[in-house]
Amino acid sequence: MDPRTPCLVGVAQCTVREQPGPEPLDLWEETARAAAREARLSVGRLDSIQIVYTDSWQYDSPTGRLAERLGATPRHQVYSKVSGTAPQLLIGAAASEIAQGRLDSALVVGAEALATRRAYRLAGERVPWGHAADPKPPYGWERPPHPAELAHELFLPVHTYAIMETARRAARGQSVEEEMRERGRMMAPMTEVAAANPYAWRRSVRGPEELVTGNRFVGWPYTRNTVAVLEVDQAAAVVLVSTALADRLGVPADQRVYLRGWAYAEDTWEVAARPALGSSEAIGRAAGVAFERAGLRLDDMHALDVYSCFAVALRQACDAIGLDPMDARGLTVTGGLPYAGGPASGYVLHSTATMAGLLRAWPGHGLVTGVGMHLTKHAYAVWSTEPGGVLGDGAPVFTAEPVPVVDTYEGAAVVAGYTVAHGRDGGAERGYVVVELPGGGRAYAHVLEEELMADAESRELVGQAVRVTTDGKVNVARW
Repeated sequence: MDPRTPCLVGVAQCTVREQPGPEPLDLWEETARAAAREARLSVGRLDSIQIVYTDSWQYDSPTGRLAERLGATPRHQVYSKVSGTAPQLLIGAAASEIAQGRLDSALVVGAEALATRRAYRLAGERVPWGHAADPKPPYGWERPPHPAELAHELFLPVHTYAIMETARRAARGQSVEEEMRERGRMMAPMTEVAAANPYAWRRSVRGPEELVTGNRFVGWPYTRNTVAVLEVDQAAAVVLVSTALADRLGVPADQRVYLRGWAYAEDTWEVAARPALGSSEAIGRAAGVAFERAGLRLDDMHALDVYSCFAVALRQACDAIGLDPMDARGLTVTGGLPYAGGPASGYVLHSTATMAGLLRAWPGHGLVTGVGMHLTKHAYAVWSTEPGGVLGDGAPVFTAEPVPVVDTYEGAAVVAGYTVAHGRDGGAERGYVVVELPGGGRAYAHVLEEELMADAESRELVGQAVRVTTDGKVNVARW
């Protein structure tokens, strides 16, 4: 084996339940030290420190502050942008640098303390954390939302993903009730996995019906218990080293896990620009290249963790790679983002760490996937206890061609996908629709009348002819 072959040799996870808890910097340090201990590596000799973007607090120098805490002077430091694919992109880049001999060790760590922030907010107290960036930097988008999405206040994933869910439901000819029942059956087994995971945020086993009918809607048809839970205090870290360094450190062979192959692909950044709202060619391309690079197939995987922020992310992945949502292997090793916890951009560190532990106990191969933005970014990684394959890099293996999006429109149109936003009191507040335009292209629009929102939730609205009006900034649909 090439002595530069990268291997994952240290993992750590942390979930804090007492509130208020520690700040992200504390969590980064705790998990970094724990992962390095497992790797038998002194934190002071880390070549690279890479941190997944945290929504909880904007530090003046995230990697610099952590390096200072650890007493490290890494040659390489990275702080990511916002994305659920960020952990895999960092891991993949670190593995590539190690394979090319430019690094021999790398730490990738992420943490959120959003539950603690909420606790301080509810108590009417200021968050007492230090090293704040001044001035506060812009939010860490890779690309900001489209002007039409901003004008229509359509940038929360709970609404954009729900639009794609209704489009998929209509394309498959399912009724509203059939989609809900199927979603409950798909996600209930995930609660069982979370219940057995000591790091999971929600550890209660729930039945299919309870998940979809026993709690309030957030972005219809999604209920609160079937979407990612963001307000968590969680952290995870992984340490990768070269095989030569692993040998020198005395890391046992059965503790080493290898990135056999991975790939990244992109759908459109704007939801309305998606060639097909209910499906994704990019997912299939990313998965296909990852398996090809690994020299393995889906059937070879012993375990799977499919990114699960919303049901449509699971479903589009299953559709694209030919995976039965009720596959006996299960869709998650952690319990998924709605139950194990969805720490903003950092979840894939948790699924990777959990997968590594599982593979060490049960040698073989595992698939870990990531999703970023509004089902825009897709990362597929094959991990194994057997070295081999072709590592690959983070260059997109596919980029979808967008459908034109019109900012404002007036005239006839047809609904392509939709949702109804609900408030904390459970009441419907506003409808959001993506409409197909007669001359080609799409547009966003609001639905404001209570009776129309109720109608939208009572039946299939996709395919409904509507009349769109505009005030020059925001479109409104009626039928």
